[in-house]
Amino acid sequence: MGGVFGTVSQNDCIKDLFYGIDYHFHLGTKRGGMAVWTGRQFVRTIHSIENDYFRSKFEPDLEKFNGNLGIGVISDNDSQPLVIGSHLGTFAIVTVARITNMAALTDQAYGRHQQFSESTSGSINPTELVAALICQAGSFEDGIRNAQEQIQGSCTLLLLTEQGIYAARDRRGRTPLIIGAKAEGFAVASESCAFPNLGFETRQEIGPGEIIFLTPDGIEQRRPPLDKMQVCSFLWVYYGYPASSYEGINVESVRYRCGCALAKNDDITPDYAAGIPDSGIGHALGYAHCKQIPYKRPYVKYTPTWPRSFMPQNQKMRDLVANMKLIPLKSLIADQRILFCDDSIVRGTQLKDNVEDLFAAGAAEVHMRIACPTLIYPCDFLNFSTSRSTLDLAGRRAITELEGIDTPPEAVMQAYATAGTARHQAMVERIRDRLHLSSLKYQRMDDLVAAIGLPKEKLCTHCWDGSSYY
Repeated sequence: MGGVFGTVSQNDCIKDLFYGIDYHFHLGTKRGGMAVWTGRQFVRTIHSIENDYFRSKFEPDLEKFNGNLGIGVISDNDSQPLVIGSHLGTFAIVTVARITNMAALTDQAYGRHQQFSESTSGSINPTELVAALICQAGSFEDGIRNAQEQIQGSCTLLLLTEQGIYAARDRRGRTPLIIGAKAEGFAVASESCAFPNLGFETRQEIGPGEIIFLTPDGIEQRRPPLDKMQVCSFLWVYYGYPASSYEGINVESVRYRCGCALAKNDDITPDYAAGIPDSGIGHALGYAHCKQIPYKRPYVKYTPTWPRSFMPQNQKMRDLVANMKLIPLKSLIADQRILFCDDSIVRGTQLKDNVEDLFAAGAAEVHMRIACPTLIYPCDFLNFSTSRSTLDLAGRRAITELEGIDTPPEAVMQAYATAGTARHQAMVERIRDRLHLSSLKYQRMDDLVAAIGLPKEKLCTHCWDGSSYY
């Protein structure tokens, strides 16, 4: 995923920039960075966050930063920000992007005798490619529009100049950008949870494809929003922070409604409900309240010395971190019929280990309720479930086993994606059996859409049903 934060102020902005970026730490896995225009030059710093926290890595650098214009990023892939010299002037740039036609765009650039200096794991840095696309045009506005139109996938960006910040949301709005305001200036963020403790009030959402220019004196629209939007539904289910809102809809409230929908469609009455921490908690609270059963915490999470479980790039280390962080409370587990809520099942490896631990601790039954439909398509628009092959997805693996082929016809795939069909039930049963659960149910698509509260055509649901437009 990844997240960006920028601020423009009448005064020094470094404190707001530092803490604003830190409020996006949950969105990225590899790099953090910040860049500032000091009034004389651009200054930037980048650090790895794979095995440490943003604040501890960047706090020693703060003394070299000063200025009233700055941007920053938490990135799950490339090193950012980049500082670019061009015919448009010098600028710094950060992106939240997944460019599926990266190879074709790179070949086109080489055909124009362009060169690239940055690399990520031996490949062209996606943010530098975005900058190159911007520099093909005669203005920043036209350049950003050019990048948006040429990129397949998604790209949301902040571009820092000597005068202010250009903020541009992906042309389908798949990732959010929100503007905050206070007396001294403005901020723009992927996550609105960055605003309250820094004194900002949410001013407006940036629309799909819209380009906004922020200065300490005001906000200018440089390109109006496009008509169509497909914001990522998974932001509310998993990625987003509970205190954030997108399109005016709070994350925690959606998770509560998701859990309530799961409860209303359920035919069992467990001893209590629990959430797989942290993102399953809101779903489980909604389930428990609507089912009128207790909510308890048979798992607690130990975070002081362990990074997030999806951060390490090595799968063996990811599994180790996930296992070490969740501590079972055996006194709450023994002889209990426990129903867990979780945001999703991607591969199922960690969940299988958790279930085995619960039964080993004496659980009588372990039921699982998932807040979204079954993941059966890889994400084409964000860096979610893309580092693994399609067949690693638990749902897709079950389909392959049931059909005997890796890629069934689309009509067959749609039968698996549709709740209540015989194929869908067979897929869920195959996953349940592999995970050794007492029962397993997924959220119905119409209930998820209702919980979010936007029309389905404004939501990206590609990873569940394959639907999308580019």
